[in-house]
Amino acid sequence: MPRVKPTPPPAGGSLMDRPSRYGIFARRQRRLVRPILVLLVAGIGIGGGVHLTHLMRSEETFAPLRTEFGHKVALHITTITVIGRDMTPEPMLMAALGAQVGDDILGFSVEEARKRIDTLTFVEHATVERRLPGTIVVQLTERRPFAVWQNQGRFVLIDRKGQVVADQGMNGKDAEAFAQLPLVVGAGAPAAAETLINALDAEPLVHAHVVAAVRVGLRRWNLTLRNGCDVMLPEGEEPAALHRLAQLQNSQQLLVRPVAVIDMRLPDRLVIRPRPAAPIDPNDPTAKDGALAPGAAVPAGSLDPVRHTAGQITGDARQAGGMPSNIGRRPA
Repeated sequence: MPRVKPTPPPAGGSLMDRPSRYGIFARRQRRLVRPILVLLVAGIGIGGGVHLTHLMRSEETFAPLRTEFGHKVALHITTITVIGRDMTPEPMLMAALGAQVGDDILGFSVEEARKRIDTLTFVEHATVERRLPGTIVVQLTERRPFAVWQNQGRFVLIDRKGQVVADQGMNGKDAEAFAQLPLVVGAGAPAAAETLINALDAEPLVHAHVVAAVRVGLRRWNLTLRNGCDVMLPEGEEPAALHRLAQLQNSQQLLVRPVAVIDMRLPDRLVIRPRPAAPIDPNDPTAKDGALAPGAAVPAGSLDPVRHTAGQITGDARQAGGMPSNIGRRPA
């Protein structure tokens, strides 16, 4: 009997092997849903982390958990790192931190420590971090004193922004260092001090002779020199006037001459008022040689006549400038 060969299946497989329309739709939906599920899980994880971080920062919520965990796991402070400390005394900072090596690191409140440090004299802003297993990091942004402000007989420190810097606890080397800061006097001086002091720093020949700067009428400055001379600067033209004054000091030593007032308020001339002439002692050998006695008037022709005018300025210069009688005298 002849053998019958089985008929091969049609090309492309059986019709029963082909996916249904629902199967094709389900596959497509799974491809779309999978990224959404991944994003949803990631969002839940991030949200949970943020919420946990918020709870850890909350003393009311985290303190009991921290205490309970601290009893089970003994973690102690091994290192305290301070960044940015320059003016703040170290003992004062450590007292405000309220922690020391060997203390329980989980029993240490970061937020409370930051609040205490922010109240210190020279601290503008502080951050405190706890880095397990045993490190505390304190980072300071300090308010550096820029000048000393004398107003109505009181002396206070100010920063570059003109804000008063408290000086509690200053003594010893700190007080000596602050005594070297520029002295500005009068109402409105703090707000305008930075521009003037920067201009003086640019002219060291002049700055070396300046004892104080007096704010006049909330609009311009008078400079008091070491020899008692008053320099009246023009309003809003301090850098140019100081540069001109430096040139005169370099060429003619104007700032060490026996001069009472140097008036630079006029743009086209320099008015100088000499000191009153002192009585000449006939027995003084220096007088016979034509040398100037202390406080004597500047002789005619001693200054360049083209660039300078020697003349009398009406009224007392200190009164005209509103300069207090105790200028330059700092408290002992």
